[in-house]
Amino acid sequence: MSRDTGERPGTQNSMSASPVPSRKLTLADIADVRAYERERAEFRAAVMETKRRRRISFGTFITLMFENRETMRLQVQEMARVEKLVTDEAIQLEIDTYNSMIPDPGQLCATLFLELTSDDQMREWLPKLVGIERSFTVVLPNGDRVASITEEQHAAQLTREEVTAAVHYIRFELTPEQVESFASDTVRIDIEHPDYLESVELNETTRAELLTDLRP
Repeated sequence: MSRDTGERPGTQNSMSASPVPSRKLTLADIADVRAYERERAEFRAAVMETKRRRRISFGTFITLMFENRETMRLQVQEMARVEKLVTDEAIQLEIDTYNSMIPDPGQLCATLFLELTSDDQMREWLPKLVGIERSFTVVLPNGDRVASITEEQHAAQLTREEVTAAVHYIRFELTPEQVESFASDTVRIDIEHPDYLESVELNETTRAELLTDLRP
């Protein structure tokens, strides 16, 4: 699955004594084709700015895009527009596909892109980077290390033993204490794949943006 673009953590609702409203999309959130055309330019511009704050590049060709409700709404709206989906049933299928990438409190959900631009690059790197989706770690100020989890809904389609895919879907699950550590000071993300070792420190804008996902 190459569209641009699981189990939920048992502690996700313990961060707040009161119920947390669901962030997941419903049919009511998706505008019909004519209504979407009227808002499309403004909505796309706003989401592109959101994506800019949520995109992290690692080395020459690996990018993580941290998703949220608005980025996934854009994805569903664009798929409905391109594929001319007009029935509730067809749109619900798209919603069901992408809702798993909207983080609950305590989660970060990301689309992993291998931005390979030539056949030669793909022949070289896709076999080398098998397992890349399991090679990310969020390193917190308190020393905790939170490993990436492959998003279950897409794993069977994208995981191969001899060659990786150019797109993967992953998430990180943090306890309430780890969320507070994330908020307190510098956070970095490491790639610990033997053929692609990289480390990126989150800037303050991105860290603040991702805290909106982690907190209720």
